[in-house]
Amino acid sequence: MMKNVNTRRDFIKLSSLGGLGLVLGVNQLGHAAGVKKLTVAAAELEINPFVIIGTDGIVTLVNSRPDMGQGSTQAVPSLIAEELEIDLKDINLIQSDGRRKYGSQQSGGSSTVRGLWTNLRKAGASAKEMLIEAAANQWGVSTDQCYAENGKVILKGQNKSLGYGELAEAASKLPVPENPKLKDPADFRYLMKFNKRLDVPDRVTGKAVFGIDVEVPGMLYASVIHPPSVQGKLISFDDSAARKVIGVKEVLKTKSYYPGGDTEALAVVADNYWSAQKAAKLLDIKWDDGDLKKTLNTDKYVSDMYEAAKGEGINSEEDGDFNAFYAASENKLEGIYETPFLSHSAIEPVNATAHVKEDGTVDVWAPIQGPDGALSETAGLLGISPDKVKIHPQLLGGSFGRKAFMNFMKEAVDLSRQMKAPVKVIWSREEDMSQGPYRPAMLSKMQGVIGRGNSLAALSHHAVGESIMGQHWGGLMPYQADGWIGGELSKDNHKYNFPVHKLTYSRVKTQIPILWWRSVYASNFGWGQECFIDEMAHKAGKDPIAARKELLKNSPRDLKVIAKLEEVLEKQGALPDGHVRGIAMFRSFETMSAAAVQLTKTDEGLKVVKVTSIVDCGMHVNPDHVKAQTEGNIVMGLSAAVKGGITFSNGKCDQQNFHNYQFMRFAEMPEVDIHIVENMEHPGGVGEPGLPPIAPALGNAIFNLTGKRLRKLPIDLASV
Repeated sequence: MMKNVNTRRDFIKLSSLGGLGLVLGVNQLGHAAGVKKLTVAAAELEINPFVIIGTDGIVTLVNSRPDMGQGSTQAVPSLIAEELEIDLKDINLIQSDGRRKYGSQQSGGSSTVRGLWTNLRKAGASAKEMLIEAAANQWGVSTDQCYAENGKVILKGQNKSLGYGELAEAASKLPVPENPKLKDPADFRYLMKFNKRLDVPDRVTGKAVFGIDVEVPGMLYASVIHPPSVQGKLISFDDSAARKVIGVKEVLKTKSYYPGGDTEALAVVADNYWSAQKAAKLLDIKWDDGDLKKTLNTDKYVSDMYEAAKGEGINSEEDGDFNAFYAASENKLEGIYETPFLSHSAIEPVNATAHVKEDGTVDVWAPIQGPDGALSETAGLLGISPDKVKIHPQLLGGSFGRKAFMNFMKEAVDLSRQMKAPVKVIWSREEDMSQGPYRPAMLSKMQGVIGRGNSLAALSHHAVGESIMGQHWGGLMPYQADGWIGGELSKDNHKYNFPVHKLTYSRVKTQIPILWWRSVYASNFGWGQECFIDEMAHKAGKDPIAARKELLKNSPRDLKVIAKLEEVLEKQGALPDGHVRGIAMFRSFETMSAAAVQLTKTDEGLKVVKVTSIVDCGMHVNPDHVKAQTEGNIVMGLSAAVKGGITFSNGKCDQQNFHNYQFMRFAEMPEVDIHIVENMEHPGGVGEPGLPPIAPALGNAIFNLTGKRLRKLPIDLASV
């Protein structure tokens, strides 16, 4: 299987390949057999992964995208292995450590495969061509008489071969190919084919090391208590009872970071986590909540959003004069769709381990989405040079966007600095859930016009809510529409060819902290867009699939997706009596996903029986990855639709743990049927696009079953 190793490399030569860079001639220290000379083919790309070929034939890959369950530890090496003609089980995998030479190292936005597809393949193909040339030179033949296979270069028609390790040094002296030839997809061995994930056995048997599993010699443990009102101020505290707990070392103040600012928190540091937790509960703390008891209130915030929806938003995009057309039309409709705040609540609570050393250097072990961001934030916090920081990224036990906001890591660094010892911070589930940040609550004010011939003639989407960009960085001017929202809802993205189309945005600020959540804004606005298009179709007397086909007539790729859904549903056959379906589709992260939700009514309420998902993500690494991520999207999409959201009252989060913030249970899980549209389009994302259509497909199914048009999430299936 792929082996994870931790080694330090000294890079000694850098050549260029257009936009591609190859690093050749590398010394690897700490190898099992001692110091060995290695040859490296490195792609100096946006994410700058490195392929290292040792004279012993061992191939090592630097993976620049942390794995949080999306499968980057297999997807990334597969891209290299395909072109380099090596077996996945023979690869050593190293996670990048945040240094600038690796480029962007952020896992998020379903960007790993779609961002790396071409460049990583080029890196592998370049190394392969250099190895083949080295072998041809040694044999005194032309390169077209040689080919690569399973880590060797073979001479055609003769019983001669040379291993990559034997060729590494000679290959390192050759010029870097400027335009390496990539394999024809028809010849793929790994890509777009099922291959077992070699990292799964360690994960299911408990051998894999996640951030929460990290142990460092001399490590202390910290339990942090944050202001219950997130931005509240610490007035005073009595730690006398806490200090009596056996194992407690210290009670310290530390900074509590939230989007856009910081305040103070308290940390109990002990020689074991249970003592730290026990003592933290014994702290007698007084907080000043100020006006937060009034402003941190979801009822008030939602009311403010509905008030904003009455006005005109800032124009993001418009074709034609929608307002004039709407005012002059008789056959029109409108509705406001609402989505709540949601917690990420990954199975692994946020945690980090840091060691600020006396020599001015610092090591950080953490499950974070971006090693590069972790490095720069640590250096900035301590006021030291980035080259004094060593980031050790760990496997993430889920994230969904949360572990890209690294306030928990900064706490570990600060507490280690104060304690002059390595410190591990683990947030309790209660802290994790009540502090956020959360998926934002949003409104979609939808307006539409049914035109001549019952056509769907005009659509307006007024997006209302807080801006992640604005809250975190203050980078959104009052006259600007949030560009991320425009990206999700633009006509260019959804491809619906409404003759008259308008997209506007109104920012409604809140101190409730928000952040990216799986699919970012798409899960909010897919609900409004796709339910409303169904509303328009019914008002026009049209089948929802047929109506979408008309709107997508100029987008052949999207037509194939909706046609595939129609084909699959026909093959599933007639529904039993009392069963209905609802459908929806949404494009995000360069992938189109369509879904159908099958629903029936039981004595206990409505029951989701089956979910059918169609995914067109273009070329992909492994269909099993695509299906696994889509299954996860279905679970999260249904949970977001039918389980309670996050609410604030009296300045505090009302939810503390899974007893009052729930997810889909095994017994509630419907049958799933997932189909991938095969094509040779450039890869799109996979980790998130399957989620946005789920809630609206459910909402549309509920309408088809009950005649009720529900516009507010979550939906209580027991009371519909």
